[in-house]
Amino acid sequence: MTALRRLFFFIVSLFLALPLIVVAGVSVNQRQSLTFPPQGFSLAWYGQIFTNPEWRNALIASLTLAALSALLALLIALPLAWFLWRRIAPWANIFQLLGIAPFTLPPVITALGMLTFWATTGFYGQPWTAVISHGIFFVTLPLVTLSLGFSAIDRSLVEAAATMGADDKMVFRTVVLPLILPYLISGYAFAFVLSLNEYIVAYMTVGFTMETLPIKIFNALRYGYTPTMASVTMLFLVVAAVVFGLVARFGDLPKLLGAMSEDK
Repeated sequence: MTALRRLFFFIVSLFLALPLIVVAGVSVNQRQSLTFPPQGFSLAWYGQIFTNPEWRNALIASLTLAALSALLALLIALPLAWFLWRRIAPWANIFQLLGIAPFTLPPVITALGMLTFWATTGFYGQPWTAVISHGIFFVTLPLVTLSLGFSAIDRSLVEAAATMGADDKMVFRTVVLPLILPYLISGYAFAFVLSLNEYIVAYMTVGFTMETLPIKIFNALRYGYTPTMASVTMLFLVVAAVVFGLVARFGDLPKLLGAMSEDK
């Protein structure tokens, strides 16, 4: 039975990994075609991401958008999570529902709403609208992680600090913030990685006025298929692995996953 179970999980794992194996093989294809198995071996397509001006600018745009929108999402989620933790009331759940609504709706619905809003206000096509749109769209991720962080705080610590004369700002700075720091990091990391890969909201917000890597891939499909597209996919995978690896290495992984440590 154990051997059958291992064989089953191996087959499932192989099935799930097959798309990545194919994409990885295509990304090192020596010929300019999306063929697998690869015909020859070349890393030149990875170099295209950094040496070709169009792909390099798209990479910079994606990193900038992801960094700023993740920061905005964190700045929105932090006071909201703090408010929900301090105000235990049924009506406060309305704000939590508003915080998770953009991410739970189908992306095309959220993107269409963003498109309508920015077109109505006359700001459609401005790069900063993509930052705001992504920040709102991904605010759910840091909101969830921060809500987990606040729920893990022993309220007696806050009460003790208040008894010693600390005001709300000092309590937040000296007691709350150090305890929720791992959740801040994980919330930012989640929002950053997903914003880096997001296409439809960015496309419907700025169109072709700002080419991120996902939009660049879509545009390049009109002129042909090159292994550079597969190289970008693998680059996204590596960036995600590095980001989450650093979070796990320098943070408390059980806390980042929302686990509660047992009292010893």
